[in-house]
Amino acid sequence: MARLIVIEDEPHLAMGLRFNLEADGHEVSVASDGESGLARLREQAGTVDGVVLDVMLPGIDGFEVARTLRAEGDYVPILILTARGRPEDVLEGFDAGVDDYLPKPFELPILLARVRSLLRRNAWARSTPPAPTEKRAEIHRFGGNTFDPATLELRVGPLPYHLTAMEADLLQYLLRNAGTVVSRKAILEDVWDLHEETDTRAIDNFIVRLRRFLNEDPSRPRHVLTVRGIGYKFIANPVDPPREEAPAAPKRR
Repeated sequence: MARLIVIEDEPHLAMGLRFNLEADGHEVSVASDGESGLARLREQAGTVDGVVLDVMLPGIDGFEVARTLRAEGDYVPILILTARGRPEDVLEGFDAGVDDYLPKPFELPILLARVRSLLRRNAWARSTPPAPTEKRAEIHRFGGNTFDPATLELRVGPLPYHLTAMEADLLQYLLRNAGTVVSRKAILEDVWDLHEETDTRAIDNFIVRLRRFLNEDPSRPRHVLTVRGIGYKFIANPVDPPREEAPAAPKRR
């Protein structure tokens, strides 16, 4: 049984979330604003397994709640609920350190599945090291960097970064398909099991965030290259000067 906190200011929605999450086997408490939600998370630090967090809250909003938790070193999994569908709002959520987002209105089975996924990844990260006979997730090494899917840690040179579950899933997929062009449609279906009609701009936001981790200058990506009109290609050990893939320039006369 997981311990969850729902931070939602609409009473009917908060109670509905609590009822359905408890019916799914979790222990759930509710906070009605960002300040009380933060206070409860601080009081129960280390014992909370996940947070369902609304963006539009009285006082400090959900983005600020997430940003504050991450600044304090609390990496509890966070699923944000948002009525905002603009890509820049989604990107702000990931910049604040959330793990996943769900736009309103949403279907209950999707929310429960997203919560289970976050809890599963959190359990893997907290688990003790496997015995020598147990199979462990492969640690990826590329261009002087390392990525450990079990702990969701990306180490760029000496600097460690804690990835969200969705960022980690995307990076692992790109690493496994290094050197191959992958389409946005393939990423949606293979990484997050989403349908093709899902807005693919969210993928671009994830790519922007990964580039911020991997490059001193994200505008000149070395590892994750854009293939215009198709998707992306991951280069594990770039040699040539970094550049976006583009049609060849016309020959001089």
